[in-house]
Amino acid sequence: MTNEAGENDRSEQDQRVRRLAAWRNAERTLWRAPGDMDMGERLTALAAEAHTVYDMAESPDFYGDGPVAELERRTADLLGFPAAAYFPTGTMAQQVALRCWAGRTGDSTVALHPLAHPEVHERGAFGAVSGLRTVHPTTAPRLPTAEEVRDFEEPFGALMLELPLRDAGFTLPTWDELTAVVEAARERDAVVHFDGARLWECAVHFDRPLQEIARLADSVYVSYYKTLEGMSGAALAGPESLIEEARTWRHRYGGQLFQQYPAALSALVGLDRVLPELPSYVAHARVVAGALAEGFTKAGVAWFRVNPEVPHTHQFHVWLPYDADALTEAAVGQAEETGVALFRRWFPAPAGPPGLSYTEMTVAGPGLRWSAEDLRDAVAEFVRRLG
Repeated sequence: MTNEAGENDRSEQDQRVRRLAAWRNAERTLWRAPGDMDMGERLTALAAEAHTVYDMAESPDFYGDGPVAELERRTADLLGFPAAAYFPTGTMAQQVALRCWAGRTGDSTVALHPLAHPEVHERGAFGAVSGLRTVHPTTAPRLPTAEEVRDFEEPFGALMLELPLRDAGFTLPTWDELTAVVEAARERDAVVHFDGARLWECAVHFDRPLQEIARLADSVYVSYYKTLEGMSGAALAGPESLIEEARTWRHRYGGQLFQQYPAALSALVGLDRVLPELPSYVAHARVVAGALAEGFTKAGVAWFRVNPEVPHTHQFHVWLPYDADALTEAAVGQAEETGVALFRRWFPAPAGPPGLSYTEMTVAGPGLRWSAEDLRDAVAEFVRRLG
């Protein structure tokens, strides 16, 4: 490592430590990320809550029994499937799911969006590890339409739909659009798999029970930490025979861990404590999005974008025509000096003209205490810091 590279690494680490300190110490924030608690606080909180979801006099899990098995059972029931298997990561869960389906359909091609998590955030794992090939029925910043799926020029064995599509702004289709896309895939004799890392918060947008949404698909992956605030972990839900095969591949992929009870208990707590609150988070995210837009307009910002304008879930994107580092510095400075953490880290736009940046917004329990006026005032202070 060169001196310059080492200095850059240290500088980035210093900036990360500073950001975490700002978020942790902020008196007001729209949500508390897992990194906002130190290890002692996290373990203390889990110890205080775990007894409400599982008998703590029981033995820890050994290779997937005990609290892990209970979590699998509850997840399968919530999603309306006969069975579910716990995985240490969603990356592993989805590779196993699509590998199993490829063996059953005889087609290793997976149709998905180019912004889907496996394409953007997993270093080409589908092809490099599982021998899967991906194709894209659309490149528009939304999930494919029924027509695009039906008329796509290449065969595929599985259609994977990320609900919501995070990198397009946590966007969702309408219920009619979703059911039409699923039907179009079935007309092509393809199976349908939902990347439901954040499926838990989709019920408000679709105005349907979670089971009805999940059962549109042949299999569903869900995460326990992205929305439910668990420590880690994921599950794959589907037919009994698929899940039994998935357990075999989980072992082969190195996912048969000796003990996972802290993560499993934290997920059970999330199902009990966070899942029932999600409708209120989604509703208030819409208040937050509207107030942010009003605040930017009032502050005289010439161009901005809240995407979607009316959030589909409790998460959405905000876009501004400023350098990402300058925006992050303004956000950190506001948190440090005023105790108000409105925005967190900003990122350069992946495409388009330079100087355009975006941030991901999340509204959870702490955000419910923010009024529209609070938000407009916080926006004014943030814009002031941009000069």
